[in-house]
Amino acid sequence: MFGDTGDTGARGVPPPDDVLAGLLARAHRAVRAGDGPARALPPDTVGLFGLDALTLSALTRDGRPELLWADPPRGLGVELDALQYAIGDGPVWQAAHEGRTVNEADLDTVDTARWPLFLPVVVDARARARAVVALPLNIGSATIGVLTGYRVTPGPLTPDRLASLHHLARILLLALVTQLAVPADGTTAEGGLRVHHAEVHQATGYLASALDIPLSQALLRLRAHAAGDGPITELARAFLTHRLSPDTLQR
Repeated sequence: MFGDTGDTGARGVPPPDDVLAGLLARAHRAVRAGDGPARALPPDTVGLFGLDALTLSALTRDGRPELLWADPPRGLGVELDALQYAIGDGPVWQAAHEGRTVNEADLDTVDTARWPLFLPVVVDARARARAVVALPLNIGSATIGVLTGYRVTPGPLTPDRLASLHHLARILLLALVTQLAVPADGTTAEGGLRVHHAEVHQATGYLASALDIPLSQALLRLRAHAAGDGPITELARAFLTHRLSPDTLQR
């Protein structure tokens, strides 16, 4: 599994800790200011994590992980995510529907029964991957997206790089819940994306940013407030339409 031993990474020697820390700090500020991953993250971010491709997917209404962002924007990651979307099988699907990290340092050693449709295809030279790590983006028990990293060579990520990838996942979770807005009339958001209880997820991201608190704490406050003030979806909609101020949850 990733994180068991050291590595020099798919793109060479590991970057200094302060390089990754600085990138993550800048990305967090950009996301809180309303930027999506394409603006918050510079090109070739993937190389700093010792990976060859990074993708961000959001779950559609029917539970399919639909690609939102990739680094690089073409090639390995885009092809493999598109494949999994089409066949309904693979590590992205498993992370999305089990809500837990999928972490394989050598796909050649994975039992084909685990991903019977996906594994035979990844031997294709045009979409060759030898290692994968897929991190579910969770709010409570709900998974709303997946951050996936691919490598063309087998081997684990270092613990520091894996920890940084989890940090990036938390940042992109905030981006996801603030970018996937649901119109006040309840129609499907642009791009056809609509997650289960989307108003709650989006309100959680909005409140976390407005109050400068973790997503988990924002969700807890929202739930606690809803216990006395009606259904949580109605309360979330009140925040999103600015009928209630985020300061309400400070009281």
